[in-house]
Amino acid sequence: MDDASSPAGADSGAGRSRARARQRATRVRRPSVIGILGEILITLGVVTLLFVAWQLWIGDVIYGAERSAQADEQSQIWQEEYEHQIRSTPQATEPPEPADVEPVVRPEPADAEIFATMYIPRFGADYHVNMAGGVTRANTLDPIGIGHYPGTQMPGEEGNFAVAAHRTTWGKPFNRIAELHVGDAIVIETPDGWYTYRFRTLAYVRPDAVEVLLPVPQATEVAANDRYLTMTSCSPMYSLAERIVAFSVFDSFTPRSAGAPVSLTGGVA
Repeated sequence: MDDASSPAGADSGAGRSRARARQRATRVRRPSVIGILGEILITLGVVTLLFVAWQLWIGDVIYGAERSAQADEQSQIWQEEYEHQIRSTPQATEPPEPADVEPVVRPEPADAEIFATMYIPRFGADYHVNMAGGVTRANTLDPIGIGHYPGTQMPGEEGNFAVAAHRTTWGKPFNRIAELHVGDAIVIETPDGWYTYRFRTLAYVRPDAVEVLLPVPQATEVAANDRYLTMTSCSPMYSLAERIVAFSVFDSFTPRSAGAPVSLTGGVA
């Protein structure tokens, strides 16, 4: 008869002990449903944080550089088209002085159609962003940059030329809108030339305050007798609670034949 004091009994007892230890180890190593869910949630949290970091910092740097490059390319295309036209039809007279030229008013663009580029010297020499028709995120604001409110006026036209852009994410074209100073130049380039507006004031309004888009901003039933630029974005940062609105007034139009205006190359006010 085997017992624990005999060699056979000892071997048998040790074998049973090892078997029980392996069973306990197997039970410990077997993952639970809660453990798996916890690991999944941690992974999702890390991925979410990385995505937020991309959208708010890394992505913005990349998108901002892309917007600048796209606008620079568009400006070069317009200049090359103009120079080709000049070579094809030589001018017999000197180009008129900018002060003697009425602003060229182009027709309203189609949705997502690029029609102009915005420059704001206050934001740096490398700030230039394309503008396109419409203010939807999917078609204009996210992929292009700055959107034109349908039904509002065009650059140089009497009334209110109203535009919108992101203040955060997607290159954040209007991120520094609150830093504008009175008299700062905001220059709009089109194939015809440059339209210079001068910043006047900021306002903070509710998201449904559509009166800022009227021909005379915030003035109901008043006929326009001047040319205005209205820039809208979200406020405060990372919130849709309000809108920050920058109002500017028209200063001058410089035809492409006269070259880039001083407002574009002469720094800030």
